[in-house]
Amino acid sequence: MIYFDNSATTKADPEVVSTYDKVSDKVWGNPSSLHQFGEEAFNLLEQSRKQIADLIGASQSEVLFTSGGSEGDNWVLKGTAIEKRQFGNHLITTAVEHPAIHNSMEQLKKLGFEVTYLPVDKHGRISIDDLKAAIRPTTILVSIMAVNNEIGTIQPLKEAAEVLKDYPKIHFHIDAVQGIGKGIQDLIMNDRVDFVTFSGHKFHAPRGIGFIYARRGRKIAPLIDGGGQERALRGGTENLPAIAAMAKALRLLLTDEKQKVANEAAIKQRIFDHVKKFPLVTTFSEDNAGFAPHILCFAIQGVRGETIVHAFEEQGIYISTTSACSSKKHVPSSTLSAMHVPEDISTSAIRISLDDHNTLAEADEFNKVFDKLYDKFKLLSA
Repeated sequence: MIYFDNSATTKADPEVVSTYDKVSDKVWGNPSSLHQFGEEAFNLLEQSRKQIADLIGASQSEVLFTSGGSEGDNWVLKGTAIEKRQFGNHLITTAVEHPAIHNSMEQLKKLGFEVTYLPVDKHGRISIDDLKAAIRPTTILVSIMAVNNEIGTIQPLKEAAEVLKDYPKIHFHIDAVQGIGKGIQDLIMNDRVDFVTFSGHKFHAPRGIGFIYARRGRKIAPLIDGGGQERALRGGTENLPAIAAMAKALRLLLTDEKQKVANEAAIKQRIFDHVKKFPLVTTFSEDNAGFAPHILCFAIQGVRGETIVHAFEEQGIYISTTSACSSKKHVPSSTLSAMHVPEDISTSAIRISLDDHNTLAEADEFNKVFDKLYDKFKLLSA
């Protein structure tokens, strides 16, 4: 079995599962309780928070735990809108964001906020000139994803940060769900970024856990009120086993990161160089530094993406159409639509997404299976 769908979710690392099980069994007190069991749980909670903060170059108080990427995105957008409404009602994002961003923006529009969606070029990348032109006196938030989850485009985060240095009151949020551990942490954690979203199950932690970086001094309103957890910003008893496991997963992820990124890039390159030679193939994820090392998106013209996915599945290779969040809806890729890719091609798009456990041998096997299936795909295309 070859698993090439890591942008949808990754398999929990055995060491991470061991940590989860151990904490579940041994440290089961509520971190808010005053007795010994509560104190033990609280200490582990804060140790995990500090470990994550150290790994991303933040202070301990700037890490806030969530249930994952979607909650984090919702929290930053809606929390900013509530907190800063008296100062403005204009939000800026891109036309190629994850549904957690797009749908949150659409909901905020119904509440009276104004949203600008920045267009993208043929590579799925925004223009900094468009960002500059979009900023208004009423702008309170700019939200840009680090790495596109469908085709792997790295957005010009450094350049955006430079622009926003002239607007210190605007919150700058980055969705880094697909960017952590991919060699671009200097772009994500630059000194102008205010909020960053992370999701544990994208880097071998359990599902249902994540965190946001929230710069000290930047305020957002809570979405979940409760018992005062997370500095009274997110109510609810903390999922301590998952939090401790996520801290372990992040440490493992960032160990030998450069070597892991190089391996992913080499696997992607081998597949890219092979499939691009076929006449019916249209590639969307290029092989240069403007794209993440782990995502490769291409289409086989005339063959629907789900047909391609199931054909590879029958051969023991697991890939996806584009975003896992929309793959079962049989709708064209929102990213490719924003890039003005014709629908008859975008509906044929599939995504390969890698992680540090994949190998070049798996790439070679994929290419062999691709050759075998391509003749069948040609008949379908005809």
